[in-house]
Amino acid sequence: MSNTSFASSAFKRLFLPGIILQSVLIGGGYATGREIVEYGGKYGAGGWISGLAIFFGFSLIAFLSMEASRYWKVYDYKSLLKKLIGPGWIAYEIVYLLLAVLIIAVMASAAGEILNQTLNFNNWVGVLLITVMVGFLNYKGEEMIAKLETIGSIALFIAYFIFTFSVFGSKGDAILQTFRDWNTSYLPEPPGLGILLWTGILYVGYNLAVYPASFFTFRDIHSRKESVIAAIISGLLMTIPWFLTYFAIMAFYPDKNVLESSVPWLQMLKEFHPILIAIFGVVVGWTLIETATGMIHAFISRIETEANEQGTPLKKITKAYISFAALIASLILAQVGIIDLVAKGYTIMAYAMIAVYAVPLLIFSGKFLREK
Repeated sequence: MSNTSFASSAFKRLFLPGIILQSVLIGGGYATGREIVEYGGKYGAGGWISGLAIFFGFSLIAFLSMEASRYWKVYDYKSLLKKLIGPGWIAYEIVYLLLAVLIIAVMASAAGEILNQTLNFNNWVGVLLITVMVGFLNYKGEEMIAKLETIGSIALFIAYFIFTFSVFGSKGDAILQTFRDWNTSYLPEPPGLGILLWTGILYVGYNLAVYPASFFTFRDIHSRKESVIAAIISGLLMTIPWFLTYFAIMAFYPDKNVLESSVPWLQMLKEFHPILIAIFGVVVGWTLIETATGMIHAFISRIETEANEQGTPLKKITKAYISFAALIASLILAQVGIIDLVAKGYTIMAYAMIAVYAVPLLIFSGKFLREK
C-alpha cells in the first residue's frame, strides 16, 4: 500500500466519522450561542465541567455506536436500532420527528432574531424566509442539498474561529478574571458537581440524533483500537466549538444582555466591526437553513426507504405534504421563542433520545464489548 493510499485510508477510519458528526451537529448544537448558555455558560466558571461531561459523553456514544455497528455488521440506523430495541425502533422515528420539528422551530426563531437585530426586519420575515428556503431546497433534492451543506459547514467553521478569536483577542483578561474569581454569580446559588455533569449529559442527549448520519463511515473501522481513536477524535471535533463559545461567553459573564439574549453571539459581536455582524448574519443564517433542510430531508429519506421496501414508492406530492406539515408545525412552535424552546424543548427531547438510543446502547454494550 502506498503512503498516499494508507493516509487516505487512515483518514477515513479515524477522522471522517468525527467530521460528519461535527458538520451535522454544528447548526442545531451551537450556531446561535443560546445552546451553550443553557448547557454550561450560565454556570460561569464552573461550566467547563459540563463541557468535560459533554466531551466524554460524545466520545462514549461514538465508541459504543462504532463497536455495535462492527459487532452486528450493520451500518444504517434502522438496522442497528432493530438489533437494540426490536420493534421499538419506531419509537426512535417518532422522537426524531418531534426533535426535527423542534430544531426547525429553533432555527426559524433564530433566523427571525438575526434579521431583526441586523437588518431591523420584522421577526416574521426571518421565520417565513427560512420556511420558504427549506421547502425549496427539499423540493430541489439531494444533490443541491449536499453541495450547499458542504459549503455552509466549511464557511461556518471558518467564521466561528474568526468570531471566537476576535473575542479572545480583545477580552482575554476578562475571561481569566471570571475564572480567577470563580464567578458563578448569574445564578442565585453556585452549581453543584451533579448539576454540572447532568447538564452535560442532557446536551449530549438532545444531540444524539446526529449519530445516524455517521453510521456509513463505520464500515472502515476494523478493530477496537480504531474505534477508541476514532471516538476520541469525534468527541474532540464535536466539543471544541462548545468550548470556544463557552470561553467567549465568559468574557461577558454575568452580563444579562448576553446571557439572556436569544442569539448571544449577536450581543457579543456588537462592539466589534459591523462587518463581523454581517458575516455572522449571512453564515449562521445559512447554517440554520441547511440544518432545518437536513432534518426534514433525512426524515423523508427514511420514510422513502421504508416505502420502497414495502413496494410502494413515495410519491413526490407525498414528500411535499410531509415537508409542509413539518414546516407548519415548526412555524407554530417557533412562536414560543428560542429561549424557551432551547431551555425546555431541548431538555424534554434529550430525555426522550437518551431513552430510545443511549440507554439501549449502554444495556447491550456488555454483549458486544466482550467480543474483540
